[in-house]
Amino acid sequence: MNTRVKRLALPLGGALAATSMIGATLVTSAQASTAPVKKSVTLAGSTSAQKIADYWTSNRGANFKAAAQYTGDAQVSGKVKLGGGDAAPDGKAGQVPPIGQEKVTPTKVKNVNLPKTIGKVFFTVGDKEYWCSGSSIQAKYRNLVATAGHCVFDEGLQNGALDNWVFVPGYYQAKAPWGIYVGKAAYTHYDLAVYEDFDSDYAFVTVYNGIAYSGEKVVSKDAYEKWQGYKYTKDVEITEAEYNKCKDEHGGETVDCWAKTTGSEIVVPWGTPGADTATKEVTKEDYDKAAAIPQNANYHQAKALSYPAVPAEIVDEATYKAYTGPGYKKIVDGAFTIQHYFIAYAVKKSSTTKYYKTLFIVELYKDAGRLGDNVGGQGFTWNQKVGQPVYVFGYPAAPHPDGDKPFTGVTPKWCYGKTFAAAAAAKFKAEAQIGLKCSMTAGSSGGPWILKYSSTKRLGYINGVSSLIGDADGNGRIDFSTSPYFDSETYAIYKAAANLWSGKIVTSDGDLVTKA
Repeated sequence: MNTRVKRLALPLGGALAATSMIGATLVTSAQASTAPVKKSVTLAGSTSAQKIADYWTSNRGANFKAAAQYTGDAQVSGKVKLGGGDAAPDGKAGQVPPIGQEKVTPTKVKNVNLPKTIGKVFFTVGDKEYWCSGSSIQAKYRNLVATAGHCVFDEGLQNGALDNWVFVPGYYQAKAPWGIYVGKAAYTHYDLAVYEDFDSDYAFVTVYNGIAYSGEKVVSKDAYEKWQGYKYTKDVEITEAEYNKCKDEHGGETVDCWAKTTGSEIVVPWGTPGADTATKEVTKEDYDKAAAIPQNANYHQAKALSYPAVPAEIVDEATYKAYTGPGYKKIVDGAFTIQHYFIAYAVKKSSTTKYYKTLFIVELYKDAGRLGDNVGGQGFTWNQKVGQPVYVFGYPAAPHPDGDKPFTGVTPKWCYGKTFAAAAAAKFKAEAQIGLKCSMTAGSSGGPWILKYSSTKRLGYINGVSSLIGDADGNGRIDFSTSPYFDSETYAIYKAAANLWSGKIVTSDGDLVTKA
């Protein structure tokens, strides 16, 4: 059995009692059993989950549309060692069957149908939105997502994890056909979370029940103010009779009846009864034209406001160059001047009153149910022999290093081939990964590597997740992807995540939950 010694890592505050390193596993006298080092974080309680859901659903999914593929600095540059490295089983091989296939043997087919389980994971870094790829995977409560660890964890952040994390299976142009699933808790290897060791660049995220848009309704102002989900107001016009009736009933104006008066001016001929005089600044050209208009026309030069009554304005050079108004700019004896011109005209003023009521509108959500019940879930397998054929799925979007951009990130793509051992890059501490010849670019990170994939059932066994990409031959084209090797430690971390219950975040009245 080939083992790779992991660095000793204990959670802060953990006690070290008579420990020794045996192979790749830390053993303590208190435990008397092997225990992989794992790291977990809470992504969202039910209250914060509501805020995260609102963040992505507001304004008709505007933040979804604004998201860009996440690079996470996960592109290898320079020479890489493909066909080398320490990826190997650390124990007996095992597998967990896909959802719905617990007692069924997958069949082999020639056509490649995309799995229903794949989608995009969305999150924020600072004030920017990003995405990676991911997949639903088998779990006790059918609520688990597999993706790359660097698409969830970031030790540089306060919580150690990326913010506003959600999974959207089947995502397409801000549409979520099977709902939006907010992350509850995430699990990975301690070495990835703390030391950024990409040999453990995987994460398993427990998600809440999905939420789905189910329409809108008009509510009272009080209900509107208490509403936790997306909401907005809209002013609609009513008749004067409706306004007067409402005003009488309430003893004055309310949000249900209020008036708005707007004024307007119409240019009329000079001498029109009841007309007022107005002025406005114009260009020198328009001012000169006004001089030729007879006195009974609409426009006159306003000489009291213009040259020669108003001298030219002298300004500094910066102001002179920056000025873009109608005034006439001229340099006189080295001085920067701006001459302003005005015309006068007769106007008839009028006003119009319209009557309105304010509508308070809230978006309704419905509980979309558990992730695995809606899209299924891939199986999970570990300690598999390197060299087996796998399908890799993801949402590539970034251009190749040479600038060519064959992918859009709108629809998922796939690669197929036999895996090989890979030591991708010292920068990422990636000494024991597996690789695959693949041209998918950034955006594909976190996508599943599926062993024994049945295109008929669209199910198989996740044996890895896309971690790094690179250009092995230096020709300006991405030509390989890597994945952490799934061993016994991976299985133990997966198992911990796969047994965590989550629940729902939508109330019976269609709002998002407000209690933790």
